Amino acid sequence: MTGRSGRQPTGWGSRLRARLSLGAHSVAGQVFALTAVIVVLLITAAALALVFQARYDSQRDARNRSLAAAEAFAHAPGLPEALLSRNPTAVLQPLAEAARQKSGVDFIAVMDIRGIRYTDSRPELIGQRATDIARAVAGESFTETFTGEPSDAVRAVVPVRNTEGAVIGLVGTGIEVENVSHAVEGQLPLLLGATAGGLLLGTVGAALVSRRLLHQTRGLGAAEMTRMNEHHEAVLHAVREGVLIIGNDQRLILANDEARRLLDLPSDAEARGVTDLGLDPRTTELLASGRVVTDHVHLAGDRLLAVNVRPTKPYAGRPAGRVVTLRDSTELASLSGRAEVARSRLQLLYDAGVRIGSTLDVVRTAEELSEVAVPRFADFVTVELLEPVLRGDEPSPATGVYTEMRRAAITGVRSDSPLQPVGDVIRFAVPTAPMAAALDAGHAVLATDLNTAMGWRAQDSQGTREALDYGLHSLISVPLQARGVVLGMANFWRADTPEAFDEEDLSFAEELGARAAVSIDNARRFTREHATAVALQRSLLPRVLPDQSAVDVAYRYLPAKAGVGGDWFDVIQLPGARVALVVGDVVGHGVHAAATMGRLRTAVHNFSTLDLPPDELLGHLDELINRIDQDEAGGGANGNGADAGDPDGVAEPASGVTGATCLYAVYDPASGRCRMASAGHPGPALIHPDGQVEFPELPAGIPLGVGGMPFEAVDFQLPEGSRLVLFTDGLVEDRDRDFDTGLHLLADTLSRPGRSPEQACSDVLATMLFPVPSDDIALLIADTRRLEAGRIAEWEVPGEPSAVSWVRNAGSAQLVEWGLEDIAFSAELILSELVTNAIRYGSAPVRVRLLRDRTLICEVSDGSSTSPHLRYAATTDEGGRGLFLVAQYAERWGTRYTDRGKVIWAELPLTGGGGPQEPGPLDLEALEDMAW
Repeated sequence: MTGRSGRQPTGWGSRLRARLSLGAHSVAGQVFALTAVIVVLLITAAALALVFQARYDSQRDARNRSLAAAEAFAHAPGLPEALLSRNPTAVLQPLAEAARQKSGVDFIAVMDIRGIRYTDSRPELIGQRATDIARAVAGESFTETFTGEPSDAVRAVVPVRNTEGAVIGLVGTGIEVENVSHAVEGQLPLLLGATAGGLLLGTVGAALVSRRLLHQTRGLGAAEMTRMNEHHEAVLHAVREGVLIIGNDQRLILANDEARRLLDLPSDAEARGVTDLGLDPRTTELLASGRVVTDHVHLAGDRLLAVNVRPTKPYAGRPAGRVVTLRDSTELASLSGRAEVARSRLQLLYDAGVRIGSTLDVVRTAEELSEVAVPRFADFVTVELLEPVLRGDEPSPATGVYTEMRRAAITGVRSDSPLQPVGDVIRFAVPTAPMAAALDAGHAVLATDLNTAMGWRAQDSQGTREALDYGLHSLISVPLQARGVVLGMANFWRADTPEAFDEEDLSFAEELGARAAVSIDNARRFTREHATAVALQRSLLPRVLPDQSAVDVAYRYLPAKAGVGGDWFDVIQLPGARVALVVGDVVGHGVHAAATMGRLRTAVHNFSTLDLPPDELLGHLDELINRIDQDEAGGGANGNGADAGDPDGVAEPASGVTGATCLYAVYDPASGRCRMASAGHPGPALIHPDGQVEFPELPAGIPLGVGGMPFEAVDFQLPEGSRLVLFTDGLVEDRDRDFDTGLHLLADTLSRPGRSPEQACSDVLATMLFPVPSDDIALLIADTRRLEAGRIAEWEVPGEPSAVSWVRNAGSAQLVEWGLEDIAFSAELILSELVTNAIRYGSAPVRVRLLRDRTLICEVSDGSSTSPHLRYAATTDEGGRGLFLVAQYAERWGTRYTDRGKVIWAELPLTGGGGPQEPGPLDLEALEDMAW
């Protein structure tokens, strides 16, 4: 065929022959040929050795089998008697055949001592004489390879002895040589296959090695390799330019003589890491960085080098290294000196940008300015700041002239210094002094020689004399200004450095001061905002806890270092001697978080006056937050907070309250019951009287402001003397400690017995507090108390109007027992009105309870959920004055709802009449009829 398919093999064949030709003349091809020959010779020798070994092993196996069969048959029981029988052949021939088949030998011949065969596998040989048996007749067992008639065989001959030990017969066994050869020939295919496989593997291995070598040498022959070596030697010894080759692992692969001389490399530099060559840090950094440079002027010791760095090409999948060339340019030393100064100044400015302002503390920022400039620019640095700046306020002097500042930082090359220490007030009384002149001019002022700075010397003659004697000789004063406002000033002094400051130093100091002033101003503004937020938050948190008997409370609040957050706590006195314990957290930091916290705390106080259960209170709080978020988002009809008049439909983002959490718990000292609910807040720790600490499981409520899910309350019966610990997550969790670890640590701390709540608060903070807390910490510890049974009186009231008098009499008797005769009139009046109201308008069961706490608490409960309302009755009304009288005589009164009705309560002080005293005894029954 003459088509393209017919011409294609010709092209492939030419390329293959070219490659083979290239390989044959290359070092890799020669290595392949030599390796292939060696492999063939080794494998051939191994194959022959295996054949001979197999033959030898087969013959040895045949001898052992023959000898074993002969020995076994010769020592078989009854063989001597069979030999002496009248017809040994008839007896032994069947036995010999059976033994031959089982032992796998070719023949078993039993003979007398003359060699006459009694048995044989060939019947025609029975009765014929065997040869070469003299050793066996002499009593020796032997094996041999027998050649002759009837066939060549590997045989064994063993004597048969009678009971006296005399030889009375012989047993000969054997395997024919032909069968042994067949066994060896049966192994030849396996041996030949193994030989071929070994030859193939050896050839493939040689080909892979040669291919790798061909890739490494790139097909070069011996002549080319020799020429390359000559070039290599010329580069190493003849070229007057330093050459370094560095691998991708940062190890030195090659260095020529000139490079060794220029860098003063050790003799064993090659194969060592770049960082282990003992070079100066700048040179080490240049060689190790791997960056590409062209004619880079580099100062290495006393030599100025022009350095070029280029990457090498990646080879065989390895990452690229680099080649470095060095050229001595020492004549440019003066230029290099100026470049080095400029570089060091740029580096110092970079370091100042990194180090100054690392914290948002005004004093620390001033210290960082002084530290970064010593000793690389000045020997001593002092920083003075205005008093308002130190407090975080905006500096605004009335006259615009700065006459004094407070020293905030001082750093020097020596610990002793003639300069005024930190905290002293520095006054600028002489206008011609460098400091006052710099403040007046608004830019840096240079005093090259302090001996001639008369204004500075006149400012404090004694102090300046000490400074000059100390060695201070040059000064740069730089006003620290930001946004056109002077914050302070920085003074750079030289004492140990002999060179005075010059004009170039002046511009550099001004640049350094400008950068530092921005950081100081940022720190000042943060200080002001932080102080404002702290003041706002502390004003919104409870200053004095209410005076109550239900719990003994201690608390701690710590704002975060990075910014005030929205954590809060509260203790709210509730009717019936009960108390509400509250702790919450608003996500975020700053003034907005503190303000949001105040709004939520106020809302909780307002809702608590309604005496709602914890779950209902959280539900109302969640609904209130949703309304607040909608109002702050704009309250648009589309619900997304966008202004309907905005053509783009985009409104400014509002700072919502979503993300606040709250835990609300109500404790009743009369029953010991505690009911609590959580809105996404961690549950409390409960410490039992025996010191056991547990964290009760609360239903996982969602944070406030999310909406859509009801909250669930849980009741606990607290033993007398139990301790409740409420906290925010900032106490247990931080960047370096997870929540579970913090809980375990808190439990260990709370389990220590015998401590008051105040001591427990101190111990918890000492153990749990982080060095720099990133979140606010609110901690509330309450030891629960129980109201003694003798301070509680309860009655079940029948649903009849006549029961009012009975209740009034029982209550009066109880007040006498408690020693409260002074308030008996007011209490009886209140009891009468409340019980009458419950009987007339409520439903069974009606109960009365008196609690003697800090006040006298009168409670009347019934099964109706209808709440009475206070109104002002007209003069013509027959009723409607009952609650009015209760409100007049009681210190406080109100209604709270229970699961099965309501409770109307009133509180009276334990001393005094509790209201307007009547001139004489009243007819209470008539008053009841008039009131309702």
